[in-house]
Amino acid sequence: MLRMGVDLGGTKIELVALNTEGKELFRKRLPTPREYEATLDTIVSLVGEAEATLGMTGSVGVGIPGVISPFSGLVKNANSTWINGKPLDIDLGQRLGREVRVANDANCFAVSEAVDGAGAGKGVVFGVIIGTGCGGGIAINGRVHSGGNGICGEWGHNPLPWMSKEEFNSTSCFCGNHDCIETFISGTGFVRDFNLAGGNVTKGSEIMELVDAGDIRAVAAFDRYVDRLARSLAHVINSLDPDVVVLGGGMSNIDAIYPKLPQVLVKYVVGGECRTPVVQNLYGCSSGVRGAAWLW
Repeated sequence: MLRMGVDLGGTKIELVALNTEGKELFRKRLPTPREYEATLDTIVSLVGEAEATLGMTGSVGVGIPGVISPFSGLVKNANSTWINGKPLDIDLGQRLGREVRVANDANCFAVSEAVDGAGAGKGVVFGVIIGTGCGGGIAINGRVHSGGNGICGEWGHNPLPWMSKEEFNSTSCFCGNHDCIETFISGTGFVRDFNLAGGNVTKGSEIMELVDAGDIRAVAAFDRYVDRLARSLAHVINSLDPDVVVLGGGMSNIDAIYPKLPQVLVKYVVGGECRTPVVQNLYGCSSGVRGAAWLW
């Protein structure tokens, strides 16, 4: 069976085709046109090219930076704003002559890592994307758990847990609220915090270079970051208790997180015990598009 996954991003649309065993057979990406009908055209053309190249037809799953409302059937919360308010799965399905499954890109990430990635073999996988922003997704037995409102996993827009006086009401988020987890544990939040403490960098990797050099200000910023990440994940562990947490996005590439985080998690998880594995993803930036293919 041919499974095709599409990652609909703000700058590029990527398609990957997998066989039943998850082997990649085809991959191509095109620039994302910032207009709805042209976006549909691009996806249809990628599907057509993949099927013509491989000589077979297959299922189509699409990961989007938003969700399809279970109430209206329309896309909402997408930062690719031109798809908001549109019945993306229906319109694509009509053009392709088959049912199309659409899911949030963080949920696709969780599914990818649950099926044959870093969370393979685990029943409940919490996938976290920490890059420019912060997203989360839940996969149960290798399938998306989207929830009754279609927003399961959006823990990044809850308040940072156990805030200090200095942290309270200190950030604002694009979602309209203050002190969201995203504003603290995203790569953007990491850089913001360091610069507020007197630093002058544009990327998290620059802070980590300073950490490696023993810079006291950078070490303190990284300690704050790990503590905030631990608090945020402890909230998930206290409520969902997943079998594994898989980190993705640019911040997941910081190796120093993984030995340090478990020591801090136990401070916030109920009962003072926590052996939940927190691991780096297996498929990197390819995980979301693979997860879209695994929606079938």
